[in-house]
Amino acid sequence: MKKLLMLGIGLISSSIILAQDITDAVRYSMDEIQGTARFRAMSGAFGALGGDMSAVNINPAGSAIFNNSHASLTLGYFDENSDVTYFNTTNSASNNNFDLNQLGATFVFINTNPNSPWNKFTFSMAYDRSADYDRDWLASGVNPTTSIGEYFYAYADGQRLDEISALPGETISEAYNEIGRFFGFGNQQAFLGFEGFIFDPVMDTDDNTAYTRNFAGTNFQQDYAFASRGYNGKLAFNLASSYEDRLYFGVNLNAHFINYERSTFLRETNDNATSSIRRVDFENNLLTTGSGFSFQLGGIAKLTEEFRVGLSYNSPTWFRINEETSQYLATTRIENGTSINQVVNPNVINIFPEYRLQTPGKLTGSLAYVFGRKGLLSFDYSVKDYANAEFRPTSDVFFSDLNNDITNRLQNAVSYRFGGEYRHKQFSFRGGYRFEESPYADNTFFGDLTGYSFGLGYNFGNVTADFSFSQAERDLNYQLYNVGLTSEANIQSRFTDVVLSLAFNI
Repeated sequence: MKKLLMLGIGLISSSIILAQDITDAVRYSMDEIQGTARFRAMSGAFGALGGDMSAVNINPAGSAIFNNSHASLTLGYFDENSDVTYFNTTNSASNNNFDLNQLGATFVFINTNPNSPWNKFTFSMAYDRSADYDRDWLASGVNPTTSIGEYFYAYADGQRLDEISALPGETISEAYNEIGRFFGFGNQQAFLGFEGFIFDPVMDTDDNTAYTRNFAGTNFQQDYAFASRGYNGKLAFNLASSYEDRLYFGVNLNAHFINYERSTFLRETNDNATSSIRRVDFENNLLTTGSGFSFQLGGIAKLTEEFRVGLSYNSPTWFRINEETSQYLATTRIENGTSINQVVNPNVINIFPEYRLQTPGKLTGSLAYVFGRKGLLSFDYSVKDYANAEFRPTSDVFFSDLNNDITNRLQNAVSYRFGGEYRHKQFSFRGGYRFEESPYADNTFFGDLTGYSFGLGYNFGNVTADFSFSQAERDLNYQLYNVGLTSEANIQSRFTDVVLSLAFNI
């Protein structure tokens, strides 16, 4: 059979057997530093300020603002509430977790040489969680036109029957595994649909490429459950220096970590007399792990004692990513008046070749005005071109097409943040506002983010305790599958964070 003849091609083409998509590029390109309570209370507007461990992640020159060695640790409660609407049915979802999201220290070394303008040097290490992937939600509703069967049919249409079916004597697991090795992800989906009797071949011959649907009619009840876990973490190693206490320069070398798990489950039912398929259960599981590297350069200038400006550059992050998937399908069909259950469980974990992802770089300009010991105002403006995200190797045909899609659909996105602080005796009162533009040119798919924050700090001397409350909102349209069933669930999310930090002069 042709399956055996394709061995050589299958081994060469193994890099494209999993269909990564544009959402993967966006997910790993977002860099929402959760940060210290002071940082969160001022909505992260710290690019020209420094003097905070999380500020080092915005502008690496910020550690040179410290006059004494400093350490901080932060615990946070993170809550997401969403309304998920799918074909006029709305479900509510809530996710929350409590975690250590920041830990770091800066060591200050004073230059005792009175003739040197470089009056101090700093070395810092800081860990910050830059993304939280804990999500659980359910989309349910009656789809008036499209069945999940279209997903499997789309992958089968035009494919040879012997490339989506088992050889004589092969088990489901063996056939699924071999089809994945030789022909890829799409043929595996077609195999599931064929074995689940979702479609039938027009002719029962190896070279058949046309199929008939076993699902028909309208009004398909669909319940789609989404669950994900994981995080994106960043470990920064920082060096910075102060020149005559007017100019500050810094550099970060960053290690990044990805751990992302996702499980989706769709149940579809219908009572259509013209449809032999009456129920479909379809489960998909994904495990993604990865590591990456980036660097940052930054500077802060005191134009006067009160007025400061900052500029920083975040390089792209160069990730190496590994993925594993597993799938399960079960169907119920009516055949000669009898209900038949069909389970297609390959019980196979697909382990895919490592691929590389380059996320876009970012440029941030900052302004700050410091009112002596009474308080301050700060503003950050950042630009990131998500269209520069790139899957590699670019010589891969699939990745080349995906990169073209990224160029066409993603855009240069801006974000800005305002923050302020007022001090009275040992107390500090803080507030902020932030706006982040959608990375998509069509922001109806993934909306802009707006948020506000406030907080309180108390200085005990060498120890400071800080509290912050922040809330942000973003809407998105989540597409269930890339082909066939491309219906979207509208998700309106509100993110609420309560953060407590302890900071120490050491």
